[in-house]
Amino acid sequence: MAGLPPPITDLHNVTAATPNSEEESRRVSDEEKYQTDSEVSSPSESTVELQKSCAIHIRTDRISVRWYEPPDSYESKHRWDPAATWTKDEESKLRRRLDIRVAAVACLCFAALQLDRGNITNALSDNMLADVGMTTANYNTGMTIFYLCFLFAELPSQMISKKLGSDVWIPIQMMSWSAVAIGQVGINGKSSFYATRALLGLIEGGFIADTILYLSYYYTAAELTIRLSWFWVTLTMTNIIGSLLAAGILKLRGHHGLPGWAWLFALEGTLTFLIGLWAAFYLPAGPTQTKNRFRKKGWFTEREEIIIVNRVLRDDPTKSSMHNRQGLSFQDMWRSLTDYDLWPLYLLGLTTFIAPATVQAYFTLSLKNLGYSTFQTNLLTIPSYVLFIIMNLSLAFTSKRVKERVGLSSLSSWWILIFLIVLITIPDNTNKWAKWAVLSLLQGYPYPHPILVSMNSMNAGSVRTRTVASSVYNMAVQAASLIASNIYQPSDAPYYHKGNKVLTGIVVGNLVLYGLTKAWYIYRNHSRAKIWDSWTLDQRDEYIRTTKDQGNKRLDFRFLH
Repeated sequence: MAGLPPPITDLHNVTAATPNSEEESRRVSDEEKYQTDSEVSSPSESTVELQKSCAIHIRTDRISVRWYEPPDSYESKHRWDPAATWTKDEESKLRRRLDIRVAAVACLCFAALQLDRGNITNALSDNMLADVGMTTANYNTGMTIFYLCFLFAELPSQMISKKLGSDVWIPIQMMSWSAVAIGQVGINGKSSFYATRALLGLIEGGFIADTILYLSYYYTAAELTIRLSWFWVTLTMTNIIGSLLAAGILKLRGHHGLPGWAWLFALEGTLTFLIGLWAAFYLPAGPTQTKNRFRKKGWFTEREEIIIVNRVLRDDPTKSSMHNRQGLSFQDMWRSLTDYDLWPLYLLGLTTFIAPATVQAYFTLSLKNLGYSTFQTNLLTIPSYVLFIIMNLSLAFTSKRVKERVGLSSLSSWWILIFLIVLITIPDNTNKWAKWAVLSLLQGYPYPHPILVSMNSMNAGSVRTRTVASSVYNMAVQAASLIASNIYQPSDAPYYHKGNKVLTGIVVGNLVLYGLTKAWYIYRNHSRAKIWDSWTLDQRDEYIRTTKDQGNKRLDFRFLH
């Protein structure tokens, strides 16, 4: 938030918080004294300007402390300390511990999600459709049902999570969907396939938004972007591991009269259930609530908790506006849904991922159509996953370094557009290895999702809006998957020329949308800055004390782009 001064870093490499009120009063009084004495002693002009600058900064800090103090209902209020200081070395060591205790566990839980929702593509390579008497059209319908249920479960799941706490709801989701995943062993036709797809979508919906909200308790905005990159690297690594597991598990076809895909669902579902059970005992409610009946000693010392809480709140004071067990009202939800400043990001979430999701959904089937065996098909998916990891991390780290988000995110669509054009123009009789290479390169595109998710979270401007915005954005992404599952049609098989032309048009429209999004946020920031920068400190103080504006509608809020 533009109205809140950033932490001050002193010459001894210590991050210093806002000065306490007694010291502020003393220093402001000194500044006033210098102004009075200047009429007599006439100090240099540069000295007076420096003294004025110091007084302004101190006064701005004092305003910030007064109006950005966490409410008493905030679960970590007892660790808020505007005078707290710490070294960069302390912060780095603590951040590494957070990465191990929090981020790595979130990645493991996400891996469980991806293993259970993604192994359907591995099952297809084992002739699952033929075994249960289904067609590609039936598969499309089943995936549409899954994505619809996933999409509509997003907001209810987030509402439940905000009331119960992410640490409680996430394990419940994991164990529930794992039970359904194991139940897929009994699929014997399209009806049972549709039923299990629907249940998986309803239970898994909201998990990603819940986990992102949970991570935001521990990390600043810039840190969250990088952790989310690793979050989705986990997805790719899970796909690689899943392909290797599938290559072995599918060889169990015939054991105890079960097809290989049934063994795949049973074994991987059991694994993810055990991870969910462990998470139920492991996850704490927040950084200052790590001690419980199962863990007598907390993870962090008092000082470490102070550092975690204050570094997060100095980056985004709005994170203290709600308790982590406080639910949302329908009025809060409606206010968040009608926040038009976030609509461009929702549209980007919808249009950016249609093309890659379409190709991904049919990747193994396309390889089978090219004449590769089941074993070869599963192994040939791995190179695209490796490239995806490299491009994902490269884009995130580049965004952090150059402080650009929307422009860099658009590179993904340029990448996809190039290889879609290649797929459309190459002859049907092109060597199958060349087609595999093109499909793999398209799949290994620079992944902008972590950047867009982080930007959506920060541009929400409040916990209430952020809770809903995360769900709505993820609903848009799931809607993209829903659309993607219906673009390739059986009549267009096996090369899907018509479908690829449709995807090309969508990608071109998406690139236009990226440009409009960038322009919108520049315009919004410029309009506010024009007013805010023209005000005196007294006018700004008055606005902060009396404004009814909330979240990203405040004049001192600036959108990331």
